[in-house]
Amino acid sequence: MSVNTNCAETNSTLGGLYSAHIETVTTRYDYALEQAGASHAVIFSGNPRVSFLDDYEMPFRPNPHFVAWLPLVHLPFSYIVYAQGEKPLLVYYQPRDYWHVVPGAPSGYWTDHFDIRIVHSLQDIAAHLPVDREKCILIGEIIDAATAFGIERVNPAKAVDILHYARGEKTEYEIAAMRAASRRSVKGHLSAETAFRNGSSEFDIHRAYCKAVSHTDPELPYGNIVALNQHGAVLHYTDRDREPPVEMLSLLIDAGAQIYGYASDITRTYSHGDQQFQALIDRMEVMQKEIVSEVVAGADYRELHLNTHRKLAAVLVDAELASGAADALLESGVTSAFFPHGLGHLLGLQVHDVGGFMENESGTIIDPPSGHPFLRLTRVLEENMVLTIEPGLYVIDMLLEKLRGTPAEGQVNWKTVDWLRPFGGIRIEDNVRVLINAQENLTRDAFAFVEA
Repeated sequence: MSVNTNCAETNSTLGGLYSAHIETVTTRYDYALEQAGASHAVIFSGNPRVSFLDDYEMPFRPNPHFVAWLPLVHLPFSYIVYAQGEKPLLVYYQPRDYWHVVPGAPSGYWTDHFDIRIVHSLQDIAAHLPVDREKCILIGEIIDAATAFGIERVNPAKAVDILHYARGEKTEYEIAAMRAASRRSVKGHLSAETAFRNGSSEFDIHRAYCKAVSHTDPELPYGNIVALNQHGAVLHYTDRDREPPVEMLSLLIDAGAQIYGYASDITRTYSHGDQQFQALIDRMEVMQKEIVSEVVAGADYRELHLNTHRKLAAVLVDAELASGAADALLESGVTSAFFPHGLGHLLGLQVHDVGGFMENESGTIIDPPSGHPFLRLTRVLEENMVLTIEPGLYVIDMLLEKLRGTPAEGQVNWKTVDWLRPFGGIRIEDNVRVLINAQENLTRDAFAFVEA
C-alpha cells in the first residue's frame, strides 16, 4: 500500500516513535502470556480467502494483532513469535511466484526490532516456530488448520481480552499514524466536495475521493458511503449511482483512509445551494462540536450518547421537525427515529476497533443504554483513546412510520419531514483523541492543515 504524498516525513515521524510503541506492545504481551500460562505468543498475519468455486483471491485483510507489531499490511502467511525478554522473531513469507508481485526485502524503521527469517515456502515456516507447541498461544484467524502448525490454544479468551482491552489506549506512534490517515482522508473529502459541486455522480465522486487519497477500493478501511439526495437516509449506502440525479440537493460522504493499517473515519454533509438545508447542517455542526468538547478522560460514553439525544431534541424543535420537551421526545422514541445509530465507536487498526464494550481486561461487558442497541462504545473514556463523534439526523420512513398511532405521532411535524425527505439526512463525524481535561480533534486539525 502506498503511504501519502509526504511519506518520507510520515516515516520519519513514525520511526522516531516506534521504539516506545514496541515497548508498550511487548509489555502487553508479557502480561497476556503470564495470565494465559504460556511461554510464547505466535501471531499469524492471516491468509487470503478464495471465492467459492473459484481460484480468485479476495482482497487480503491482515490480522490487526499482527499489524499492531509492525507496519506490514500486505504480508500473508507470516508469523511473529514472541517470548518475554526475547527479541521478537518475524517469519517473513516471500514466495517464489511469477504470477503475482511478492513482498520485497524487509526494509524500514521497524527492521532492527525483529529477528527476521525469510522463508520461501509454507513448509519452511515450522522450523522457525517454538518446538514445544503446548506452551504456545496463537493469535489470529485460522481458516486452514495447517496454518496453526499444531498449536491448539488459538485465541484463548484470557489473553485476547487483555490485548483487546489494552488496545483502547493508543500509543504516540499509533496516534501519529492516525493523524496522517486523517490528513490523507481530508484530501479526499475536499476533492469529493469539489466533484459534488461540479455535478458529478456518486460513482465519480467516489473515484475523485480514491484518486485524492491514492487508495484502490480494497485499500480503503471500509467501503465509502457516497450518498446524494435521499440516499443520505440509508445509513450504509454503497450503491453509487453512475449517473447524477436530475436535481442535485445534497451529499453525505462517509469515507476514510489508512496509514499502515491505522484508519480515519470522517463524515461530512453538504447542501447544493438550499439555504434552509444548509442552516440545518450548520445547526448540527454546532451541536456536534458541543459534544466533542465533552470528550475528556472520565466521561461515560453512554452518557455522551444520551446527552446527544437531548441536544438533538432541541435541534428538532428549532428546525420545526418536532415539538415538545427534550425528555418527552426521548421517551416517546422521536429522537431515536431521527437518529437510530450510536454516537460513535473506538477507532484504530479497525474502523470499529475492538474493546468498545469492555469494562475490564477480564472481558466483562458494559451493555448500551436501554433503547439504544446500536451504540458501539459503552466504556468510561481514558486518556489516549481515539473515537468517533458522529451524530446524525435522517428521514428514515421505516422508523418514522412506527411512530404513527402512538403519542409520538403528534410530536412530529410531518410537513417539515416532507420537506427534509429529498435531502436524505445529515451526519457529521470527527475522530477525537481523549485527553485528561481536553481533547485533540484529529479531523478538524487535518482540515486546517490541508487547507492551509
